Amino acid sequence: MMWRILLCLTCVCTAYGAELPTVVIVATGGTIAEKVDPKTGGAVPALTGQDLIEAVPQLSKLAKIKMVNFSNIDSSQMTPAIWSKLSHIVDKELSDSSVVGAVVTHGTDTMAEGAFFLDLTLQSKKPVTFVGAMRDASDPSPDGPVNILNAVKLVTSPQAKSWGVTVALNQYINSARDVRKTNTTNVQTFDSGQRGYLGYIVGEKVLLYHTGRKVPKFHLPKALVKVALISTYAGDDGAFVRYAAAQGVKGIVIEGVGAGNVNSAVNTAIKDALQQGIHVVITSRVAHGGVFPVYGDEGGGKTLQREGVILGGDYTGPKARILLQLALSSGENEFKKLQSYFTY
Repeated sequence: MMWRILLCLTCVCTAYGAELPTVVIVATGGTIAEKVDPKTGGAVPALTGQDLIEAVPQLSKLAKIKMVNFSNIDSSQMTPAIWSKLSHIVDKELSDSSVVGAVVTHGTDTMAEGAFFLDLTLQSKKPVTFVGAMRDASDPSPDGPVNILNAVKLVTSPQAKSWGVTVALNQYINSARDVRKTNTTNVQTFDSGQRGYLGYIVGEKVLLYHTGRKVPKFHLPKALVKVALISTYAGDDGAFVRYAAAQGVKGIVIEGVGAGNVNSAVNTAIKDALQQGIHVVITSRVAHGGVFPVYGDEGGGKTLQREGVILGGDYTGPKARILLQLALSSGENEFKKLQSYFTY
């Protein structure tokens, strides 16, 4: 009998309209807010956050939308300093008890990095989803509106509460920790490599595949230290490592070859940097796998580890740079603690 009463109450709430949750949409720009300039033939920033919302009338049935126009720039122009301000704004909006989550519209070029930066620095545990588009608003079939619709479905779903910051495009849900952009033009550009998608959005359902991985948390530092990112190559003479060290960086992330290896010349430059008190992280330019202490010759991963280089796990170079930058900017300087941030 009780289940019949509950069913009736559910019907009444549906019939008379239950209170809709409030979702904050923070617009930062990107292709999703661009149109083709008839003079140049290239896509340029053109739409406000309100324009983006008005293109998705279905949102009114899902949630009350609060719009925040943070910026309107292509994501190639994003910086960690801008993401610091964005993180502060999103945390402030999420502190409102009536808000259940936030959607950040952002360009796809640096979306994986921006989402990861916020995942590391947001203090709120409410769900946040980054969303964008691969086709601008002038396209005959823009993907921005449906991506926004799905993002709001995601942050208002129970599944999103355990995922931290996510990236959701083309129905697929990725963790900020693992997401990568994999195609320059195709709408199916983001994936999470060997870790796999967190879930999938179909119709009104948000399907959960797995719960993802936790990331360390940092309070936003007052200032961000300089950290360089360098990709090594066959015949590298170590000049770029030495140049970065001479610029006063506090850390260097190197995208090595294979399981995290460099040649002897780069190894010598790394040792010089370490002697100057510069922290060095080794990652791999290989898409899948990660860094492991396998090779013991000069510049091999095992040798680098013994010399004091931090093994970057399966982090991409850009994300390893963000993680190292936030850790060093927060005052962390101890090798074992820094290494723990990059451990699988």
